Amino acid sequence: MKWIKRKIQNWLNEPYEDVESNSIGISPVREDSRPDTDPVLNFRIYSAENGQILEFNRYDRVKDRHRTSMYIIGKDEDVAEKVSKCVTLETMK
Repeated sequence: MKWIKRKIQNWLNEPYEDVESNSIGISPVREDSRPDTDPVLNFRIYSAENGQILEFNRYDRVKDRHRTSMYIIGKDEDVAEKVSKCVTLETMK
């Protein structure tokens, strides 16, 4: 049984070779800057009875938390203008 533990410990302590960079333990691309990762901020627009609802979902990778914000867009308001204001507000948070 001790030889299995020793084998696993030796295997875990070996320096690993990174396939992307062909070097030991160093990755040239940060994981959160890759285009195929999930977006940090996204939004949806839902129809409502007297306008629309704008929902923002934000994911904080460091804290591993999701946060949702909602805005109401009245039927007499310009949707594009309101969305641009809300996007600016959310990116500044």
